[in-house]
Amino acid sequence: MTASITQLAAARAARTSYRAGEVAPTSGVAHGLVQANLISVPAEWAFEVLLFAQRNPKPCPVLEVLDPGAYESTLAPGSDLRTDIPAYRIWRDGELTEEVTDASAAWEEHPDLVSFLIGCSFTFEAGLADAEIPIRHQELGRNVPMYRTSRPCAPAGRLRGDMVVSMRPIPADRVADAVRISGRYPAVHGAPVHVGDPASLGIADLAAPEFGDPPEVRDGEVPVFWACGVTPQAAIMDSCPPFALTHAPGHMFITDVRDTEYLA
Repeated sequence: MTASITQLAAARAARTSYRAGEVAPTSGVAHGLVQANLISVPAEWAFEVLLFAQRNPKPCPVLEVLDPGAYESTLAPGSDLRTDIPAYRIWRDGELTEEVTDASAAWEEHPDLVSFLIGCSFTFEAGLADAEIPIRHQELGRNVPMYRTSRPCAPAGRLRGDMVVSMRPIPADRVADAVRISGRYPAVHGAPVHVGDPASLGIADLAAPEFGDPPEVRDGEVPVFWACGVTPQAAIMDSCPPFALTHAPGHMFITDVRDTEYLA
């Protein structure tokens, strides 16, 4: 089923506002449409990124790979990956050197950039919301908390790194529902990778995420962890490619595609 006129208008309005410089996390924006993570690398590194994603489909489910130098996504005709994401990160030799709202200069510096759009768990949040499962970071107007874990991903050539997860506190009596709903969307990370004790993932302090904002876990709630598309950024930190461009965590590319297109 194609997106409705209202949904398309919401997606295009969001991309237009980001192109004009608005910066905000995208969780809850354009309800019912697919959101995506971005990683762009020079062509010389593209095969290894693709192989890394193929070997680690849970955190890195690929939705689209663009041709070298291209920046219009087929998932949103008329879009521009250089400008239509709220915030970008520029990495040099594994170090975060800059965060910008317009990444056009990256394509000027590296005309052969190959861009990968990777599924995002913000997509299945619409299903959680429709089932009246609370989404705390939306309620508080915060970014979702994301953590580096101690679970290594399968390496690919020069790329290596540990899995990153996002966390949402879920009422104990709704955890099974959250697992079932998210599990129907394998292309956007699917079911959780862990429920409960953060220490089993190597997370020492739930209040101190490496990415995003600290969570608020209330009585009767259980921390639930999903594989996260920020995982390639952890691989960049560990593998130190000479150049890479990514979205800023929590600031996604909003497509024109309905989430139902990715129901398993």
